[in-house]
Amino acid sequence: QVQLVESGGGLAQPGGSLSLSCVASGFNLDYYTIAWFRQAPGKQREGASCISPSGETSYADSVKGRFTISRDNAKNTVYLQMNNLEPEDTAVYYCNAYCVIPWGTKNYWGQGTQVTVSS
Repeated sequence: QVQLVESGGGLAQPGGSLSLSCVASGFNLDYYTIAWFRQAPGKQREGASCISPSGETSYADSVKGRFTISRDNAKNTVYLQMNNLEPEDTAVYYCNAYCVIPWGTKNYWGQGTQVTVSS
């Protein structure tokens, strides 16, 4: 069964840190681009960061310099280290795995983990 499971969300104070994990099962993450999306209440889902199979990373301007994405293919896991958190980072964070194959694409989503930044 193909599955992505996020964990590590919770409550943090402004300026604090949280580390999210996304564990894949039922498929090999090695060949997938992995992205973290987030959706704040009343807002559209937006991309925060992504990492390619070769390890190239990209960040939204709003998180650049504060968030770090990484992957451990041996553990079939992707991480998002979030530092210097701001109240605007409050959202449900989703892990997405995307792969282009000759006859189409494969696209998987996790169930999301809540991140709340508040004093």
